[in-house]
Amino acid sequence: MTVLLPPSTEVDAGRRVFVPRTDVFSRRIGVRATVVTVAALLAAVAVGVFALTLGDAPFSPGEVLMTLLGFGEPRAELVIIEWRLPRVLAALVFGIALGIGGAIFQSLTRNPLGSPDVIGFDAGAYTGALIVITTMGISVASTAAAALAGGAATALLVYLLAFRRGFTGFRLIIVGIGVASMLASVNTWIILNADLRIAMLASAWGAGSLNVITAEQVAIAACVIVPIGIAVATLADRMHLLELGDDTASALGVRTGGTRLTLIILGVCLTAAVTAMAGPIAFISLAAPQIARRLTGSASVTLTASAAVGALLLVSSDVLAQRLFAPTQIPVGIVTVCLGGVYLVWLLIQEARKR
Repeated sequence: MTVLLPPSTEVDAGRRVFVPRTDVFSRRIGVRATVVTVAALLAAVAVGVFALTLGDAPFSPGEVLMTLLGFGEPRAELVIIEWRLPRVLAALVFGIALGIGGAIFQSLTRNPLGSPDVIGFDAGAYTGALIVITTMGISVASTAAAALAGGAATALLVYLLAFRRGFTGFRLIIVGIGVASMLASVNTWIILNADLRIAMLASAWGAGSLNVITAEQVAIAACVIVPIGIAVATLADRMHLLELGDDTASALGVRTGGTRLTLIILGVCLTAAVTAMAGPIAFISLAAPQIARRLTGSASVTLTASAAVGALLLVSSDVLAQRLFAPTQIPVGIVTVCLGGVYLVWLLIQEARKR
């Protein structure tokens, strides 16, 4: 029988941590990290509710909440539940997936530039999807499968090229940037040689958009993202031990090669699942973990805070994409690229000042 012991609050390296305990289990939970994660999630939900009020048929926040609780009028249920809610849910779920994926790769590479979109996995998923779109047309199942296959193949190629008598994050980033550049050229060639109508569809999809997302697509993506997120959570402790170096992690009982490869596969699947449904949405994976790290004051990236900040960034970017040039809606990928470019310049300046 498991006995629940009184929890305690301690100070660890200047940070206050909460420690729930049983006779067989204890866990150190950072108080500041928990507050930041909860606040970011609540803010993301609030922005999502605000997004449901906007459009050609505006509603008050009260009407939105009543409709979500099942007490809305038929017109409100049609507009809010059927038309707008899938897009908001997609932004929240996809933002969580991109935040976790970025945290995985930045932890493994120990570098703030080590995100899936910089390393080239987004480009690989886009290549796989483009091949199917230009040969078979756009369909949810085939595009999703091709994006997953393309992302996985790119990850394997980058990993094999970067692995040379061991693994270093810097080498992975450099090889990934090179592979991404090559794949970008391949993607351009595929679009230029495709039928005009198909090329236009593929280019629009490649901008990264939630404009035509459906409830079915959100459900399919969630069925992939939720189990992967749970699997990543079980490996979180070992992921952070890898940040100490392979020798130290091995001494502490971590199988470094298998754990790293598993995390890479899971991170690629998270990124590819989003790319399959909405196209490559850049810079969320890059920015979310670093913003979360600075807000929490952590020495390294954390999965939960990165996921929460990723959801907040994407749902906020999608609101801007909807309303910035209303009634014209632009792809959310354009907004994230613009915001991410500014963030990337700032990040490079910050990293240069440390040297």
